Amino acid sequence: MSMKLDSPFSVGFNTQRFGRIRAAMQPHIDRDGFSGFNLLVARRGRVVVNESMGYRDIEAGAPMSVDTLFRIYSMTKPVVCTALMLLFEEGRFRMADPLSKFIPAFGAVKVLETRADGDKLVDPLRPIQIHDLFTHTAGLTYSFLEDSPVCEMYRHLPLLSDAKVSLEEAVQALARLPLAYQPGSRWHYSVSIDVIGHLVEVLANKPLRDFLRERMFAPLGMRDTDFFVPVEKRDRIAAMYGGPDVALPGTTVSKMAAAGLEGYNQRADVSASYPADDERFARGGHGLFSTAGDYLRFAQMLLNGGSLDSARVLGRKTVEYMHINHLPVALLPFGIGGETTPGYGFGLGSRVCMDVGLTPVPGSNGEYGWGGAATTYYWVDPEEDLIGVMMAQYMSSPHMPDRTFQTAVYQALA
Repeated sequence: MSMKLDSPFSVGFNTQRFGRIRAAMQPHIDRDGFSGFNLLVARRGRVVVNESMGYRDIEAGAPMSVDTLFRIYSMTKPVVCTALMLLFEEGRFRMADPLSKFIPAFGAVKVLETRADGDKLVDPLRPIQIHDLFTHTAGLTYSFLEDSPVCEMYRHLPLLSDAKVSLEEAVQALARLPLAYQPGSRWHYSVSIDVIGHLVEVLANKPLRDFLRERMFAPLGMRDTDFFVPVEKRDRIAAMYGGPDVALPGTTVSKMAAAGLEGYNQRADVSASYPADDERFARGGHGLFSTAGDYLRFAQMLLNGGSLDSARVLGRKTVEYMHINHLPVALLPFGIGGETTPGYGFGLGSRVCMDVGLTPVPGSNGEYGWGGAATTYYWVDPEEDLIGVMMAQYMSSPHMPDRTFQTAVYQALA
């Protein structure tokens, strides 16, 4: 896949409307405190937007560039889920297999039921299945959620907050805590993809980082995607900013010195919980650094049905199986932290559009993608043969530039 820019008109965009994309994104820099964006759009396998806006590091006066590295947080999840599907194709497991078959510590897990007469530990009605991990229906949770007492227990776990703890150690610690809900009873955003990351290690008998490099990143030419950033690349990492409520495990926040932002954009040091310099660090649900161009190559592989250039990573039917809804009707619409997402279902690691008329943005039924906590986002639209990738570094933004970007791209289609 070439990164050479092609004419938008040649792949079905209205040239005049196409110019609105940058104009629509600029207010997020001027008004909403974003330091900058990297934007990529590809249609019919041809790149028509490769845009760098604003700054990679405002204090240093370093402009955003096409090779800027971003902490992609939960956009790690589709990559790691895809890695496990490579092993699914090899017959290493079945979707209905109990997780304890491969990670025995989960065989003794209990469920914490919240009752009027007090919380009680009970046996799960059925074991956690591997399929539950992909679909966030395993009964696991996240420490930043607050709808179960189990969330508070997670805040003392090393899974997210201590980069010196290995993925295996973190998952073993997780298995000693109760589940927040019965397996299969509800969609609940969780550390289940971190468990998938360790499951890859168990099934492949090698560290997750090595497996990703050998089986995905090298074949796809994703040269800048890794959990570790070598010294010579670290000046390309975008600085992290955020709103007044930025609070990540192990972070310290100081107000930006940049004039005119009136304190609503703060610089955050996330190195303790998201290190670039620790070759031992790996997680399944977050942790990767990547560029917009690298992630486009991953997304184009999916859109192509599992192949890119001369490399085949997955079979076509496997990719299709991953990106259809896997949630029972009773669990729709799913949502994070009490906010539901009507119109979407959930596949094996990514949300999937089922009824575009119920969603907040234009698109197509069958479109899929995911985002990251620092305002990174991608989507793949098989019907329109279209990919969008947006990268920024702003934690917990209420402004949703991903919706602005997606809307601006679709309005430009002729």
